Amino acid sequence: MMKVSPFLTPQSVMVLFFNEELLGEALQSVRKSVVVATKFGFRDGDTSKGLDSSPARIKVMVDESLKRLKTDYIDLLYQHRVDPNVPIEDVAGTVKDLIQEGKVKHFGLSEASGEIIRKAHAVQSVTALQSEYSLFHREPEVDILPTLEVLGIGFVPYSPLGRGFLTGAIDDQTKFDASDYRNIVPRFSEENRRANQALVDLLRSIATEKEATPAQIALSWLLAQKPFIAPIPGTTKINRLKENIGGASVQLSPLDLLQIDESLSRIEIVGDRQP
Repeated sequence: MMKVSPFLTPQSVMVLFFNEELLGEALQSVRKSVVVATKFGFRDGDTSKGLDSSPARIKVMVDESLKRLKTDYIDLLYQHRVDPNVPIEDVAGTVKDLIQEGKVKHFGLSEASGEIIRKAHAVQSVTALQSEYSLFHREPEVDILPTLEVLGIGFVPYSPLGRGFLTGAIDDQTKFDASDYRNIVPRFSEENRRANQALVDLLRSIATEKEATPAQIALSWLLAQKPFIAPIPGTTKINRLKENIGGASVQLSPLDLLQIDESLSRIEIVGDRQP
């Protein structure tokens, strides 16, 4: 599955399109054995141009993605962000048409509210929702998870490691590259990283007991919340990829989960997750 960053920048648009072309080349011989997901939602894929989920634009974007991917169909098509200027029923109806045409197999949403999910699902079944969810951001537990469970929709959490914070590799002394998005995220200010270190300390203590890493504990916790959760941690390093995969093998007992929840209730996460 192609993972698309939830925070595209104008500079990343060309990279995204290039990634579709690379993926198309790489999957030619195994296309039927893999699931490919991609997104629509920003005009020309450029966040600086604003949202555009108009039916005509959705169809153009899908045709362009199909061409770059060198395939006849997209397994999972996400709306990148809800467009307040286009009724979600129209978006779902357009994707429904694309499914009937055979260009798309399944419909997904990203960062949508419970109300929007229900409205879309009434027109075209929603297969998956991609939104941020982790020990560092638990807001989806209030309305999103119950909605997905009732409707039978899968949940694909992005940033399941809290943009790297839950790995334990980041502290208040960490210096990010000038182009790093975290430089403008309030939760990643030096002061807030210092305050939020208590969460990492908790993960480290559990990881030591389980002979695992903090990242593996964070992923194991996420997988234990609901059976329909499939997190998508991002990485550029093979060793981190193997570490993340290992998180699926870490077993947290009901008692472990209860103790984690009790500990979390005493930890206040400081700072907004987005600018």
